[in-house]
Amino acid sequence: MHTYASAGDMIGLKKKYPNVIFYGDVSIKENVAIGDGTRIGEYAVIGANAEIGCNCRILYHVTVCKNAVIGNNVFIGPNTSLLNDKYPPTHDPKGIVTICDNAVIGAGCLVLPNVTIGESAVIVAGSVVTKDVPHHMVVGGNPVKPIMTRYEYDQKKARLLE
Repeated sequence: MHTYASAGDMIGLKKKYPNVIFYGDVSIKENVAIGDGTRIGEYAVIGANAEIGCNCRILYHVTVCKNAVIGNNVFIGPNTSLLNDKYPPTHDPKGIVTICDNAVIGAGCLVLPNVTIGESAVIVAGSVVTKDVPHHMVVGGNPVKPIMTRYEYDQKKARLLE
């Protein structure tokens, strides 16, 4: 049993989540909590019992596994998958993905089960996250390795945007 939002039933989804913006067709499974101000891109799939905080941006073609916990102000780039099954196919996967507040996940990333991405962490596009990522750390690669701190990342970004 799930809710599927398409052009024909977007009204029902907007009634259930009045302060969430959906861009096109999305699939929202049962018992999902989504915070105000969150935006979800076309063809995203949000698994059952997932919790998504306020002011998140989940871009198109993102898969959020069931029981995932996503904090506030999180950005998830397109074609990213948060997975809950380490040895598929499992009929009742137990893995949980937790993403803390203000984290940034680039496009095309895979986040494996039982991983926590720390507060204000950044995952570089195309990365595979196999273990926990510390708070305020920028990581990338397959598997991810530390690249710099979030402070250094923000400084570089500011210089590039000047």
